[in-house]
Amino acid sequence: MDSGGRPSLGQFILLGTSSVVTAFLYSVYRQKAQVAQELKGAKRIHLGEDLKSILSEAPGKCVPYAVIEGAVRSVKETLNSQFVENCKGVIQRLTLQEHKMVWNRTTHLWNDCSKIIHQRTNTVPFDLVPHEDGAGVAVRVLKPLDAADLGLETVYEKFHPSTPSFTDVLGHYLSGERPKGIQETEEMLKVGAPLTGVGELVLDHSCVRLQPPKGPGMQYYLSSQDFDSLLQRQESSVRLWKVLALVFGFAACATLFFLLWKQYLRRRREWRRPEEEFRERAYPEEDHPEEDRAGPKGACVVCLSNFRSCVFLECGHVCACTECYRALPEPRRCPICRQEISRVVRLYNS
Repeated sequence: MDSGGRPSLGQFILLGTSSVVTAFLYSVYRQKAQVAQELKGAKRIHLGEDLKSILSEAPGKCVPYAVIEGAVRSVKETLNSQFVENCKGVIQRLTLQEHKMVWNRTTHLWNDCSKIIHQRTNTVPFDLVPHEDGAGVAVRVLKPLDAADLGLETVYEKFHPSTPSFTDVLGHYLSGERPKGIQETEEMLKVGAPLTGVGELVLDHSCVRLQPPKGPGMQYYLSSQDFDSLLQRQESSVRLWKVLALVFGFAACATLFFLLWKQYLRRRREWRRPEEEFRERAYPEEDHPEEDRAGPKGACVVCLSNFRSCVFLECGHVCACTECYRALPEPRRCPICRQEISRVVRLYNS
């Protein structure tokens, strides 16, 4: 705050930044809250023999947002793991991730950095079937890669460290990048794995399909967790974003209150300044102490205007000017001690 009480540029930047961050966090919180609310209101349907009858009685033979739990079963062929024997699945994701250290010119430190240099995902059609054997109902899962939570299990992971030569090390220091190695990962959705599907459940002729929902705030889930754990995780995310929005919102409100309070104090000083100036002009004696109102230093105690110029003897008081001494009634007495004045000595001020 400058001397005039006006907000500085830094304070305006702080207020604007905190307001923008608060608005962003609140937007994310509202989105997460809507997703959690829709997930909480999703209809839980048991994967059993009566599934088709339930869908037949539903409007449009469709449940817009349903929860269904079962086990993964391939329709025809399966995907074999490239690194693990006898590991079969319906979704396979191969990832190559580069790990390196990058020189930060600001902090003068080496920071860890990672980047995916290659990723490939393979899928085959699969169904969700009841965990109990012998049930003749299945739900075809469509567009599994569109799911927000795809329950893949890491079946293979290996890190291949780099072995640079001396010239490579010099080149790394000159370029500001030091490769650490390549991490190879394989993730799969195994056959027989438990899976919780949340989406739109549709009866198309004699086939039941689970597909991404169309309603606002409805997300598509294919999670390895059960529904209660999935819902609890979403509600925890909502609480986290709510706390962040409240913290930054409080900071923005505190900054705004501080700026408004400073503006109020400045305005109040401006409003009071004419009144103070008027009081000084109307009552100038209020701003001076009593000894100043008694006249200048060395003034006559009788007229309070002329300087003292007489020494009264025999008391020795110097308290009056010549004109006031002459105006004293006979017999003349000292105005201070009331002693009779026998003679007067003139006093000359230089």
